[in-house]
Amino acid sequence: MDHKNKKMYGFSAFAPLLIFLAIYLGAGIFFACMGYGGDSFKQISRVFALLIGTLVCLCMGGKERSLEYRMDAYCHGMANADTMIMIMVFLLAGAFSGVAKAMGGVEATANLGLSLVPQQFLMAGIFLISAFIATAMGTSMGTISAVGPIAVAVAEGSSINMGVAIAAVLGGAMFGDNLSMISDTTIAATRGAGCEMRDKFKMNGLLAAVSALITMVILTLTSGSGQLEGVFEYDIIKVIPYIFVLLVALTGCNVFILLLAGVGVAGAIGIATGSINFVEMAQGAVSGMSGMYEIVIVTLMMRGISGTVRDLGGIDWMVEKMTSNVKSRRGAELSMAGMVSVFDLALANNTIAIIMAAPLVREMAAEHNIAPKRVASLLDIFSCIVQGVIPHGGQIILCIGLTELSPFAIAGHNYYVFILAAVTLCTIIFGLLKTREERENIPMYDAETHDVILK
Repeated sequence: MDHKNKKMYGFSAFAPLLIFLAIYLGAGIFFACMGYGGDSFKQISRVFALLIGTLVCLCMGGKERSLEYRMDAYCHGMANADTMIMIMVFLLAGAFSGVAKAMGGVEATANLGLSLVPQQFLMAGIFLISAFIATAMGTSMGTISAVGPIAVAVAEGSSINMGVAIAAVLGGAMFGDNLSMISDTTIAATRGAGCEMRDKFKMNGLLAAVSALITMVILTLTSGSGQLEGVFEYDIIKVIPYIFVLLVALTGCNVFILLLAGVGVAGAIGIATGSINFVEMAQGAVSGMSGMYEIVIVTLMMRGISGTVRDLGGIDWMVEKMTSNVKSRRGAELSMAGMVSVFDLALANNTIAIIMAAPLVREMAAEHNIAPKRVASLLDIFSCIVQGVIPHGGQIILCIGLTELSPFAIAGHNYYVFILAAVTLCTIIFGLLKTREERENIPMYDAETHDVILK
């Protein structure tokens, strides 16, 4: 759309977004003060708040922008290839998770890990099991729901601190949420930054692995001893769908083909073992996809608002303000980390924080020729770090429900996210993990459009 002779609004262009935040956050804080506890941010949903933001979009633009033009600007923000691909991957990831859960894959994976954990490494083992399940499933909430009650039972029957036990699950869940090939945060970060999932996985994986190893050492040395009671039965064949997705994803397989194949493998194993029939497989797939509907709606509406903000000149204003004081790669990376962290702190949703931040940091990444996989890694890492400690985040709220502890008693023991933050900040400050293209100053972005030309 033509920007000529159109008034640019600068900071005021962000009014739809600011109103959305004010309604969603304001309502959540109000209901928290009224004693609604973990349900405070559910009283006024983010979808309704985004609807109000959309109405504001249609009211902004002045006389030089007709209502039809404003609607076009909003819809152009939604209707681009990256957004549509992201949505399709969300739905396919939901279908895979739904079928794998229906055929007993989640329970089998959890029991397999628990049956192999030596007692002296119990908390480290629970962290590792949670990390594997979250990486395989692509959901931190599902992981906490599956492993959290076990960790609570272990703490209640031993000398292990309850906060440490549930935080071990939380840390592992955030590890997987950040790293998984089918996590909505990974999908949002890679599509937003314009890189391949396997490239982001390799860049992200080194930082996550180092942080996880340090976390496991700390948990082993400080958590005390515990004991698992009961028989943890599992059928190893039901773990195969998750292993299949993890391994095939690393080959660079197209994500659509990968997830469709994952659905097929999970369904075939479920039918072969008698765990589900074809009808239940279909129902599991639809159930998993329906769990993604809200994030699909939020993604579309958020992208639409971003399109309006861009048309009103907000993106250009933000980039100018950000880049005016950013003189180096280090400063650009710190700005990216700070921006997605602030968004997540405000929204308590790491996926949406990434969706919001990605278009804003693209031009800064192009200006300093920062590799797309590095951008995706930073956005995903820092959004998950914040998500793992904020008291109004879904993960902490779920942990509170399982333990009745305060959010600070849980977040304070979430060693993994603090270590991950320290490790990642070290790579920023000391200029580590530069790609060959960055070291040799090979352009990776189009000079005018800032689109990725070299992944």
